[in-house]
Amino acid sequence: MSASLAQRVVDGLKDQILAGDLVPGAKLPSETELIGAYGVSRTVVREAVSRLQAEGLVETFQGRGSFVLAVPEPSTFSLESSAIRTHRDVLAMVDFRLGFESEAAALAAANSTPQNTRAIDEALEQLGAGGDEGAVEADFAFHRAVAVATDNRFYVDLLDALGPMMIMLPRTRLDTQYSMTDAAHVERVRREHEQVATAVAAGDAETARAAMRVHLGNTRRRLAAPHP
Repeated sequence: MSASLAQRVVDGLKDQILAGDLVPGAKLPSETELIGAYGVSRTVVREAVSRLQAEGLVETFQGRGSFVLAVPEPSTFSLESSAIRTHRDVLAMVDFRLGFESEAAALAAANSTPQNTRAIDEALEQLGAGGDEGAVEADFAFHRAVAVATDNRFYVDLLDALGPMMIMLPRTRLDTQYSMTDAAHVERVRREHEQVATAVAAGDAETARAAMRVHLGNTRRRLAAPHP
């Protein structure tokens, strides 16, 4: 009960902070004032202020009271290619993609529409069509089309933040047998992508998730394999 009462105080004060009624540097109402305003106990008020502190919205000074901090500006996720310095970094990036892109494929299948399926198929057609030239762009376009098909803008925002470098950097560390000029490799990659596309079109979330994991897992194995 006290937790829900504290949350009511938190929500009320947070609304005032976000609305600008309590500006950065302003002192919060005293405990006595908050007790009267919300009809709660001193313990509840202190718990509420502690929660606001934990969220970085207020700072408390002993003997002076609690003061409003500036609301942090929203930041855009970005990753410069220069931050990917080593082979280990590249493997870590593929591991990261394994997690969120597998779930993106499942969500894309769950929300499959003819329009989204068409965009994925169009990207698939371009993959490998021109050898190394344009391969990075076509590969990225496929993965982005899957992200768009999730109907969740955060997947798209994340893919856009990573950009084509998420394809290009791993590729620069692959042995020549995995070049997009190698017919056997092109066919393997095309088939891996096709399995994702087929599962998404069928609305089969579990198979789509598994197909994306297989594709990115194979990418990781190719990267981790010792070069001859």
